[in-house]
Amino acid sequence: MTDTLTGDAELLPGSASTWRTTAPEPRIPEALHVDATLSPRVRLARWQARHALRRQRAQRVFADSGNPERGLPVAGARSAFGFVKELVSTRKAGVVAMIAFNVAAAIAALVVPRLLGNLVDDAAVGASLTQTDQVLLLVVGVVIVQAVLTALAARASVGLGYDLLASAREYVVRAVLRLPLGHVEAASSGDLVTRITSDVSKMSTAVRWSLPTLVTSVSMVALTVVALLLNSPLLTLPLIVSGIILFFAVRHYLRNATPGYIAESATYSTINSTITETVEGTRTVEALGLHDIRQARLNDDTAESAQAERYTMSLRNLLFMWLDLAFQLPLVLVVLLGTWGYDAGLVTIGQVTTAAIYLQQLVTPLDRLIQVLDHLQVGIVATTRLLGVAELPEDRTPRDALPEGSDVVGRDLRFAYRADHDVLHGVDLHLRPGERLAIVGPSGSGKSTLGRLVAGINRPRTGEVTVGDVDVMDLPLPVLRTQVCLVTQEHHVFMGSLRDNVVLAREGDATDAQVRDALVAVDAGDWVDRLPLGLDTPLGRGRTELTPAQAQQVALARLVIADPHTLVLDEATSLIDPHTARHLEGSMTALLTDRTVVAIAHRLHTAHDADRIAVVIDGRIAELGSHDDLLVADGEYAHLWRTWRS
Repeated sequence: MTDTLTGDAELLPGSASTWRTTAPEPRIPEALHVDATLSPRVRLARWQARHALRRQRAQRVFADSGNPERGLPVAGARSAFGFVKELVSTRKAGVVAMIAFNVAAAIAALVVPRLLGNLVDDAAVGASLTQTDQVLLLVVGVVIVQAVLTALAARASVGLGYDLLASAREYVVRAVLRLPLGHVEAASSGDLVTRITSDVSKMSTAVRWSLPTLVTSVSMVALTVVALLLNSPLLTLPLIVSGIILFFAVRHYLRNATPGYIAESATYSTINSTITETVEGTRTVEALGLHDIRQARLNDDTAESAQAERYTMSLRNLLFMWLDLAFQLPLVLVVLLGTWGYDAGLVTIGQVTTAAIYLQQLVTPLDRLIQVLDHLQVGIVATTRLLGVAELPEDRTPRDALPEGSDVVGRDLRFAYRADHDVLHGVDLHLRPGERLAIVGPSGSGKSTLGRLVAGINRPRTGEVTVGDVDVMDLPLPVLRTQVCLVTQEHHVFMGSLRDNVVLAREGDATDAQVRDALVAVDAGDWVDRLPLGLDTPLGRGRTELTPAQAQQVALARLVIADPHTLVLDEATSLIDPHTARHLEGSMTALLTDRTVVAIAHRLHTAHDADRIAVVIDGRIAELGSHDDLLVADGEYAHLWRTWRS
């Protein structure tokens, strides 16, 4: 025995070499690490190299983001703008009101500098105190009017923003709810959670604050430029220099920001995935002492996220550096140009003063516009990630045809979770109305996959499943669930009353008596009677929590309320102890009369009670017949039965 163990131990290194020939590459390349001991010149060169490498990594993530095979896709920027346009187009009155108040407030703000410039010119030619007092009173009146208009504009902007946000969130909820189940199961849980939490929050900020601020800032900038031209075309020339700087700086930022922010969001998804896996596998982590490994994984994820954030931060820092130059340079040029123009008799001191005030006023809306640009960029990226979920292709094409009859037929069923790896191989199946079919077989044989195809959860790669001569994938989900329902060993209790959890399939159409009868039918009457508020008892975390067996009974009661003619039970009683499960299945016998039942189970007593038994081996139906017939045949089922009974 000792020699055997020693020999196995000696083989381990060689065995490892068959699946790992080289050491894995570090998550963070050495080139991205910062050495604080280097000289500033060398560090600058290193920063340029790191920035280029981070840009390459961001571009690679951006390229992969459009591939649905690599996870949930990301929509294009055009889709995001189209989405916002659709939201805005349905609220024309609110948009018009917001624009009108903002434009009026901007015009009022531009009147004051012009009045002050005129006041300077009047003082230069010896205007009387009365005239000066009148101008000052007019300035005060305009300031008050501007304050009122600004308040009205803010109110209109906030109201429109929250209205847009509400519609955007409703859209996201609808998109998530219509997400094909196959895509949900294949997607990273962390990515999906990040999209419906963090991305929704970023989108909400863009919709609620950035869009109204964008309208306000653009209006103010445009009107200020017009006012500068009316004041003096000569003194408007410095804006050309500022505009050139802004154009190239913003263009460079926009070219690189989208990939950067998408890569940044992708790292957040990775972190959430790691945290979710760790929390869900807490018992495994504790049992196997995986604390250090999981912590190291999270540290690597955080380090990658930090690299992505440093890249977007560098883009913003470069943008702000050029913006400071673009904001300050025109004022200097106006003073120099104004001095020359005054000496040449082309402008007055009042015009120079007015231009200087206008330029100072222009800094605030331009600064807000750039801030809005950054927020909008983040919001657009978040919106594209959300729209990527919405743009996933439908897994069914609903038609108007309705089933004629309740026969369920599967023809040439093949299915693969991965390309070129079928888990079902040409399965044919005909379920007669009212028949009970048990599907048994070893783990991984394709039992559950076959049940999912029968229930219309997934579309087969080839072949079709029909109910009443209509392909189940051609039926709208509300219609399909009145025909065929699937219940698995997985279950979920929603926040709400017991009644709310039972009537999900027929909300508003089920009476308390029907709900009570459904719970009694699945043997839940005793514990329901002990609940403090009966059917009104609130369920969920922090409320009345059900045991796994009770939650499963609630899930089965939903089926009773839904009242489909075909039920697919995928180990539906696996979380209930054998005695209770046997009792439950027996109590459901009368209820399931005249219904087609497909029971997928590892407990063979279910098969014993079935009309027919399908034995699935390696994705094929190896045997099909009654319990007695299959025992006589002494094949795979007989072997499973003897093994189970021993």
